[in-house]
Amino acid sequence: MTADKKGPLAGLKVLEIAGIGPTPFCGMLLADLGADVVVVDRTVPNAQNIDLGSAAITQRGKRSMAADLKSPADVARVLDLVERCDVLIEGMRPGVMERLGLGPDICLKHNPRLVYGRMTGWGQQGPLAHAAGHDINYIALSGALWYSSEPGEPPFSPPSLVGDMGGGALYLAVGLLAAVTNARTTGDGQVVDAAIVDGSAHMMNLLLSLKAAGEFTTTRGESVLDGPPWYATYRCSDGHFISLGSLEPKFYAELREKLGLADDPEFAQTREPKSWPDLKRRFGDLFAMRTRADWCVLLEGTDACFAPVLDPDEAARHPHMAARDIYREVDGVLQAAPAPRFSGTPASLPGSIRAVRTDAGEILDDWAFG
Repeated sequence: MTADKKGPLAGLKVLEIAGIGPTPFCGMLLADLGADVVVVDRTVPNAQNIDLGSAAITQRGKRSMAADLKSPADVARVLDLVERCDVLIEGMRPGVMERLGLGPDICLKHNPRLVYGRMTGWGQQGPLAHAAGHDINYIALSGALWYSSEPGEPPFSPPSLVGDMGGGALYLAVGLLAAVTNARTTGDGQVVDAAIVDGSAHMMNLLLSLKAAGEFTTTRGESVLDGPPWYATYRCSDGHFISLGSLEPKFYAELREKLGLADDPEFAQTREPKSWPDLKRRFGDLFAMRTRADWCVLLEGTDACFAPVLDPDEAARHPHMAARDIYREVDGVLQAAPAPRFSGTPASLPGSIRAVRTDAGEILDDWAFG
């Protein structure tokens, strides 16, 4: 199978200890870009986890093997694979891999060049390291959830996107690739400790820059990205929604021109937050007068910084998304194509979702040295 993999990571050998959330997503990202990812699955599935079965997009492009990690013989088989892979990723609570005999110390003894990636919510150390949690808890603690609601409303974030995927899986992927580059230069592997609280806090640095410059405050609805009526979503007459992002004066001028409001002083752009609620109500009344399709005809593709708010099925049908071939249906499941794109080493298009079941012997042959 390794010969069939295409993309900039072709030849990279990754062992993924089966888990949920950001770990398999990171494995999918690496597989999308050409890595040969082998998932070590439980011999008996965890009944507490949701079984996505044939809908598990994060399994695409991977192989899998079954192992009982409480069996010394199976642990030995996994260590044989560790000796031949470049990367191992796991998403267990701190200490679990050590108890299984597959902790980083043991694995790095078997393969000193190994990059050992650890994915957790709270991190490997700290007062909360062993506590249970989920995406919403991690981004709540890191500060990333704070600005995600209207003033006076409870914060709400797109499920699993900001924490598990953004602050977790993507940061793990960057860390792994940085460590692989270092290992190929120095011959030394290392542990990559990717915590969602770390990554989602790091993602706050642009907002923290705005805060330091006086453009953002911790009072909801009074900052440049969480209060202005020209940076908001609105309901249309058909119940659908549209979005505006007309932050800069020239883009807001374009919006006013398109809406026939260029000479209306009531819609002048102001940096005074106390005027924003009334202006937002006026915009709300205006956009509620016509359908989303009407507003698309008037505003889409202009410099007013406009886009309709689409559900995933609508997004897949949108002309821009279709032109870039972003979404496609495979095995009856809608899924997004690999990203980003590469001119010289393009990734393969999404294949079957089901990980190809194989055995350790076949993988060892594929991963043989030399």
